[in-house]
Amino acid sequence: MNYGFLINNQKCIGCHACSTACKSENQVALGVFRTWVKYTEVGNYPDVRRNFQVTRCNHCANPPCVDICPVEAMHQRPDGIVGYDSDLCIGCKSCMQACPYNSIHIDPVTKTAQKCHFCAHRVENGIEPACVVVCPQHAIVAGDLDNPKSEISREVAKHNVTVRKPEQGTSPKLFYVDGHQAALTPLVTEGRSKHFIWGEVVNPDLKEAHTPEEPVLYFGAAEQMVQTTFNVQHKVPWHWQVPAYLTTKGIAAGAFMLLAAALIYGWSEISPLTRLAAGGLAVVFSLLTTVFLVWDLERPERFLQVILKHQWKSWLVRGAFILIGFSNLVGIWWAAELATYFGLIEATPVWLTGLAIYLGFPLAIGAAIYTAFLFGQAEGRDFWQSPLLPFHFLTQAVMAGGAALLLTAQVVELDPGFYRLAFHGFTIGLSLNLMMILLGEFGMKHPTETASAAAHMIVKGQYKNMFWGGAILLGNLIPFGLALAGQAAPAALLAIVGLYLYEHVFVMAPQKVPNS
Repeated sequence: MNYGFLINNQKCIGCHACSTACKSENQVALGVFRTWVKYTEVGNYPDVRRNFQVTRCNHCANPPCVDICPVEAMHQRPDGIVGYDSDLCIGCKSCMQACPYNSIHIDPVTKTAQKCHFCAHRVENGIEPACVVVCPQHAIVAGDLDNPKSEISREVAKHNVTVRKPEQGTSPKLFYVDGHQAALTPLVTEGRSKHFIWGEVVNPDLKEAHTPEEPVLYFGAAEQMVQTTFNVQHKVPWHWQVPAYLTTKGIAAGAFMLLAAALIYGWSEISPLTRLAAGGLAVVFSLLTTVFLVWDLERPERFLQVILKHQWKSWLVRGAFILIGFSNLVGIWWAAELATYFGLIEATPVWLTGLAIYLGFPLAIGAAIYTAFLFGQAEGRDFWQSPLLPFHFLTQAVMAGGAALLLTAQVVELDPGFYRLAFHGFTIGLSLNLMMILLGEFGMKHPTETASAAAHMIVKGQYKNMFWGGAILLGNLIPFGLALAGQAAPAALLAIVGLYLYEHVFVMAPQKVPNS
């Protein structure tokens, strides 16, 4: 058994019966859709063709939403249907980043991820999905792709069918007959459509609708060769908490890596006060990292399910275990150092120090870079699919950790040798970070159109001022000059601010590139 859909665009009349039937059958909340119809227009008046495309979950044979889900809320059934379990979902929105088709949304009532589930409750009782039954043209066919006698298998064999984004390697099982590239490829019409018919153009990230300056209803001829005239807009899943978490995680990991390296390789004398200062940075910013991670969840009260009901393929789970191991190990060691400093115990046990330093060092590296692998599972954001990313995050951690130590030195007297190590780590990390951004992330050609679109948005589009003025000038060039001039503290402060600004554009821009 291998269920799939076929949409015959030669028959579809764009009536939205499938959308309304889906909402009614599954009690889908207002403002979100499991199935919707996209309108695109091609040509110049009077030679204009309107294309209709029914859009929904593709029930991929290789669904990236399943692998990235930390709690198996998204799962693939033996019959090929990709379903979900609202009772398990923690609202991390990773599945939304993994889906290349914008097919998953957060239900505004349950605050959990939901999507088309093939009307599994009907299929299990021998009844076709609601959208199939209600279609007046029988433009939607559902059935078993493994059965050569089924209607969908015959239709797939008879027609020259297409799928959306086959290059993603998801093996989608939503096939289109007479699928038009203007509808299948979102970037074909992006930026050309000024109006949607039958409704307001809204910014989905604002609480209130945005009323355009020009009339909402669009009755004129097609003014462009290709444009979208009706579609469903989608909210950006991740917001400021994610770049904030990347910044605090980098500080925690980087500060401890510098301390551990100094102790392991004997690069500097480390006094008890210096140990407390560096270890304290790691502990405090690890806690802040956890706060931002939980804050971004739609169901934060379910956070512990990442540990208790985890799905090990997800790098969100692997990263959570790395962070827990790192923060707990360093926290226990730091508490012992604190007790020793105030005379509550005679000395920190040697075995505890050795365990914290020699195991904490690789855990700190893991904490710094694991997000690169989580982003790598986000198949819906091609810009994040960079093999340079683990090394870039490691460089940023050394830079941020060094910067935090230089700022700490303004209130706590660090050992001179360790201060020099922090300064060198900061300046080297700063220069490498700038090289990786300009030569690596943006200096090389991006392999896909969506990745190029995100890069263009950062360098020349919506985020150009924050990128060039904030991340590059304020966060890299000016700090480097200040550091060379001996102004370490202001250089460190600006570098941390610039790091957050870079993480902000890095996280937000790819989410603004449409997937549907």
